[in-house]
Amino acid sequence: MQPKAPRRTRERILELSLRLFNDFGEPNITTTVIAEEMEISPGNLYYHFRNKDDIVNSLFAQFETEISRMLAVPADRRPTVEDVWQYLHLMFELVWRYRFFYRDLSDLLSRNRKLELHFKQILTHEIQVAQQLCTGLRADQALEATDREIETLATNMVVVATYWLSYEYVRNPRKYTEQEVMAEALARGCYQVLSQIVPYLRGETRVMFNRLADEYLQKLK
Repeated sequence: MQPKAPRRTRERILELSLRLFNDFGEPNITTTVIAEEMEISPGNLYYHFRNKDDIVNSLFAQFETEISRMLAVPADRRPTVEDVWQYLHLMFELVWRYRFFYRDLSDLLSRNRKLELHFKQILTHEIQVAQQLCTGLRADQALEATDREIETLATNMVVVATYWLSYEYVRNPRKYTEQEVMAEALARGCYQVLSQIVPYLRGETRVMFNRLADEYLQKLK
C-alpha cells in the first residue's frame, strides 16, 4: 500500500477551524488563534483564506454538500416510519459534526448574508422532505392527517431539530463538548422530533414506532 499523501494546509485549516468553532463557539475564535494552533504564520493562513468569514463559508459549503445528499426520500418505494427514524438519526449526526452553525446560528446569519440565504434554502428543503415522508405514510394509511396538518407537522419537526442543540447547550453548557453526554442529547432530540408524529400514526406503524421508541429510550437509561 502506498502511504497516504499529507493533507494540504487548506484542509488542515478547515479541520482545525471546525474543531475550534465547535468547542469554543465561532465568535470566540479569531484567525490569529487558528494560525497559532496550526503553528503557521497569519500570512500563511491568509494565503489560503482571506478572512474568518471565508473559512466559515468554506465549512458551510462542505456542510451544504453533505446535507443536500441526505435530503432525499426513497425513490423506489414509499417511506416507512423506520425511514423517518433513520433519516433523523443521520441528520442529527451531521448537525453534531457542524454544530457551531446551530449553536451560533442567529449571530452567524446576522453577519453573513450568504449563510442567511443558503440556510433558508436548507430549511425549506428539510420541510419539503418532512412533508414528503408524512405524505408517503398517509398514502399507506399509516398516518392520518390533512394537508394542513402535515404542513404544520413538518414545520414543527424542522424547528425542533434546528434548535435542539441550542436547547441542550443551555441545559448543559459545561458538558456541551463531552461526546457521551451529547450522544444522549442527540438521541433525545431524535425522539422529540419524531414523537410529534405519534398522534397521527395508525395501525401497525404506531406499534412499530412504540417498539423503536422503547429501544431508543432504553439506551438512555
